[in-house]
Amino acid sequence: MVRENEIREGEVAVALPPPTDAGLIFIGRIRTPWTSRLETPRQGRQDGPVCRIEIFDPWVPALKGLDLYQQVEVIYWLHQSRRDLVLQSPASDTNTRGTFSLRSPVRPNPLGTSIAKFVGIEGATVLVRGLDCLDGTPLVDLKPDRCAFTPIAPPQPGDFQVGDT
Repeated sequence: MVRENEIREGEVAVALPPPTDAGLIFIGRIRTPWTSRLETPRQGRQDGPVCRIEIFDPWVPALKGLDLYQQVEVIYWLHQSRRDLVLQSPASDTNTRGTFSLRSPVRPNPLGTSIAKFVGIEGATVLVRGLDCLDGTPLVDLKPDRCAFTPIAPPQPGDFQVGDT
């Protein structure tokens, strides 16, 4: 059995460059039933367990209006993921592929995203279904599902641009 940090045949790891500060701020923490990557679903299900997204102060007022949407995009930092593989061999597939062609959590910047079913808000906690991350995962952002969101601002010229530029 291959362990999480071992390299499978065909995989390629690189030395990471020095980090630069993008000014990322974790705005909360996600609570799920999963404590191991081997237990965590590969893709969240909208009929899956209710997960709790705890929002930190001073960001709690930013939840106002989120309850207008049936789905929210949850963006999170996959804090326990490796960041050095450029070629990977998925466990169920012996073909080696580039990191950017996979939805693997192993990425240079391990951002995860899920379209989650909105369940409710309890104080500073957002309840959703459809996540696929470990308990304690840091929250980067919440947004209304882009398919259900209508911009409030007036249109811009680029909104109507189609084809080649």
